[in-house]
Amino acid sequence: MGHLDHAAYGWLTPVLSYVMACIGSALGLRCTVQALAATGRSRRNWLLTAASAIATGIWTMHFVAMLGFGVTGTEIHFNVPLTLLSLVGALLVVGAGVFAVGYGRDRGRALVLGGLTTGLGVASMHYLGMAALRMHGRVSYDPLVVGLSVAIAVVAATAALWAAVNIKSPVAVAVASLVMGAAVSSMHYTGMLAVSVQVTPSDAPLSGAPLMQFVFPLAVGLGSYLFITSAFVALSPTADERAASASAQSLGAHVAAH
Repeated sequence: MGHLDHAAYGWLTPVLSYVMACIGSALGLRCTVQALAATGRSRRNWLLTAASAIATGIWTMHFVAMLGFGVTGTEIHFNVPLTLLSLVGALLVVGAGVFAVGYGRDRGRALVLGGLTTGLGVASMHYLGMAALRMHGRVSYDPLVVGLSVAIAVVAATAALWAAVNIKSPVAVAVASLVMGAAVSSMHYTGMLAVSVQVTPSDAPLSGAPLMQFVFPLAVGLGSYLFITSAFVALSPTADERAASASAQSLGAHVAAH
C-alpha cells in the first residue's frame, strides 16, 4: 500500500486551491445575479459566463490541489484526453444546472434540479479527473466516502444557487462564495480520503503527461481567465445602477424638453 501525501508543499496548495474555488464561486454567483435581472440575449450571456466561471474555478481548484498529491513509490502522470474531458464535462453539466435556475419558472423545482445537476457535475469532474491518473499501481475507492463527497457536492451546489437567487448585495455574495469555496474544497479532500493505492514497483515509463508539464500551465491559463473576467464583471453596472442611469437620462430629457 503506497503512502498518500495530500499536501506535499504544505499549506500552499490547499490554500491556493481554496482561493481559486472562491473566485470561481464569487464570479459565478455575481453573474447569476446579473442574469436573473436581465432578459433575452443578455440573460443567456450572463448565464454562460456564470457556468464557465463556476466550472473553471472548480476544475482549477481540483488540479491545483492535485499539485500537492503524491504517492510513495511511484510517479504520477495524467491522461491528457481524460483530463480535458473532465473540464468539458464540468462546463456542460454546470451549465445545465445554471440554465435550469436561470430559465426555470418554478423557482423551488429549478433550484433542486439545478443543484442536483451542478453537484453531480462537480463530482463527475473530480472523479473523471482522478480516472486520468496514471501510476505504477492500482487505485481503489471507499464507496461510503465517495458517496459522502457526492452528497457534499450536491448540497454545496444547491446552497450556492439558492444564494444566487435570493442574495443580491455584493457583501452577501462574497460571504456566500467563501462558504461555497469551503464546500467545494471539502468535497475534493473528502473524495481524496476515499482513495487508496496499491503500488506495483516498476521501471516502465508511464503514459500520459506529468502534472507540471501539462495541467499546471492549463490551470494557470484558466486562473488568468477567472481574474480577467472578474475584473470585467466588477466593472459592469448592476441592474439597479442601469435602472438609475436610465431614470436619470429620462429625467434629463424631460427637463431639456421643457
